[in-house]
Amino acid sequence: MSLQIWIDADACPNVIKDILFKAAERRQLPLILVANRFLATPPSLFIKAIQVAGGFDVADNHIVQQCKTNDLVITADIPLAAEVVAKHAYALNPRGELYTKENIKEHLAMRDFMTEMRDTGQTSGGPSAFGQRDKQAFANALDRFLARRC
Repeated sequence: MSLQIWIDADACPNVIKDILFKAAERRQLPLILVANRFLATPPSLFIKAIQVAGGFDVADNHIVQQCKTNDLVITADIPLAAEVVAKHAYALNPRGELYTKENIKEHLAMRDFMTEMRDTGQTSGGPSAFGQRDKQAFANALDRFLARRC
């Protein structure tokens, strides 16, 4: 089974990209960053960046079109994660939560609920600031995922 890792790179924290760069090199896995702007990547046979046109969901659509069964997509975008999971691939958010066919509907429902709460002024703000605990949770989840599938 050939596994590729895709990164929804426009909003992915740099510390997460660094973890992924090291994992791609260590395991010799193809890693593709997709963004609507230029991204610098370390010199590597395994890492490449694709710059797509600007516009709403252009990078997401590219990832959905190109990812294959069992690929891993790194994204905090729950609708993108849902489309990836529908293609029998996996999605892991930068805080270490793996989206699967068993839990994606719950995540979509919570996202929609929170959007409605913000839109009606009942709550404000988004997720908490990204911290060291999030970085460690991501690194651990990535290691578990790769150990099971590589």
